[in-house]
Amino acid sequence: MPSSSETPIPRVAVIGGGPAGLMAAEALAAGGAEVDLYDAMPSVGRKFLMAGKGGMNLTHSEPAEAFLSRYGERRVQIEPLLRHFDAAALRAWTHELGVETFIGSSGRVFPADMKAAPMLRAWLHRLRGAGVRFHMRHKWIGWDEATPHALRFATPEGDRQIEANAVVLALGGASWPRLGSDAAWIEHLETHDVALAPFKPSNCGFDIAWSEHFSSRFAGEPLKSVSIGLPRQDGGVDWRTGECLLTSTGIEGSLVYALSARIRDRLADGHATFLLDLLPALTPERVHDEVTHPRGARSMSSHLQSRLNLTGAKAGLLRECLSREDFSDTTRLAQRIKALPLTVTQPRPIAEAISSAGGVRFESMNSQLMLAALPGVFCAGEMLDWEAPTGGYLLTACFASGRVAGEAALAYVNRKPDDAPL
Repeated sequence: MPSSSETPIPRVAVIGGGPAGLMAAEALAAGGAEVDLYDAMPSVGRKFLMAGKGGMNLTHSEPAEAFLSRYGERRVQIEPLLRHFDAAALRAWTHELGVETFIGSSGRVFPADMKAAPMLRAWLHRLRGAGVRFHMRHKWIGWDEATPHALRFATPEGDRQIEANAVVLALGGASWPRLGSDAAWIEHLETHDVALAPFKPSNCGFDIAWSEHFSSRFAGEPLKSVSIGLPRQDGGVDWRTGECLLTSTGIEGSLVYALSARIRDRLADGHATFLLDLLPALTPERVHDEVTHPRGARSMSSHLQSRLNLTGAKAGLLRECLSREDFSDTTRLAQRIKALPLTVTQPRPIAEAISSAGGVRFESMNSQLMLAALPGVFCAGEMLDWEAPTGGYLLTACFASGRVAGEAALAYVNRKPDDAPL
């Protein structure tokens, strides 16, 4: 039993068991704090495991400047976090867990076995060995009004109240609520005048008013080797090549996700139109020559299949989006093959999105991610107001913000009475 002269070990609560919360817990435990991690779900890392089902994309190997550019308007706020714990540091940390990584042909970084579960198991084993205590099925329901430092949780055994010297909130955004990111924490922070940005879907699909005929025939069909072009105000077009997927309600997939923030923001006017190049490997001149080549008695559809190998969903899109007159006019048809306008009406619901934009505004926090309105309360992960495309950028920033918040919370509880505030 410690003597009265010994300094008590600080106790820190981490709420949220995703990558940001787990990383914060690791940083705190490494610094000697008592760490209790709470999560509303029966187990931690559920969204992390879901993200790993298609191959666990941890981070990206591209140069720092290109990497940082992926965070758009929030680059200024995210950059210090990534300077502290960047993609290289994340790979080294993963190797310390005993999980080797490799760089794919696209520059993305994956675990050697492409799986998330072995990595999570190794991580939890290390955290438990470091003394982190896990409390599952503990849903945070705010602070106790009579005891401002007391945290309240709803559990299967009834409400529970605990006190901590500091708190790291890593509660996730608003996408995939069934995995725990339900944004129910918003009201608890709004009560304390924490400034929040409204949540919006990010890395999401979009609705397009397909005809019933097209939807029933081509829903689920991939569009491979296509380019999406976003018109600029100066009259130019920004093009990006990749793959996407037709759905019964519209369009989704990696190419759409990469541009989803820009498409979504254009929907502020009620609709947004982008261009689809069905044959990006061919020049406009080549397409024009092939389309206008004499076709004899063949139908236009057979002609396009023969000369340009335009079949299936790509051919169906032309029929869906062009008038009979445009389809018969070879010059206009060639132009549309290279730039087919598609008008989206709305993003898919945020519950379906891979991630979300919005959340705790960085202006509500100091540079160590501590809330100005709630000293000793730190925030990390997707509950912060930022967004990034898929490709490892989301996870890297979640890990980095968790590391920064955990280390800052440790410094906060270890500060001396005459220390300046963080």
